[in-house]
Amino acid sequence: MANIKSSIKDIITSAKKTERNRAATSGLKTAVRKAEKAIAAKDPAAKEAVAASQSALDVAAKKKLVHPNTAARKKSRIARKLNAAK
Repeated sequence: MANIKSSIKDIITSAKKTERNRAATSGLKTAVRKAEKAIAAKDPAAKEAVAASQSALDVAAKKKLVHPNTAARKKSRIARKLNAAK
C-alpha cells in the first residue's frame, strides 16, 4: 500500500474507475451476445437486439472502453450476420 496521501487517493480513484469500466464492458459483451444469439435463433426481435448492441458499442467507443475501430468492426459483423440470416 502506498504511503503518500495523493497516491492512496489515486489507488482509490483507479479502483472505482476499474469497477465502473468492468461493469460497462460486461454489459457491452452481454448486449453483443444477445444480438448474436437472437440472429442465430432467427428471432423476430433480432433487429431490436442488434440495434441495442450497436448502440452499446457506440457508447463504449465514446467512453473509450473499446477502440472505435473495434466497435465499428463488431457492428459491421453483427449487421452482416443479420442480413445473411434474412
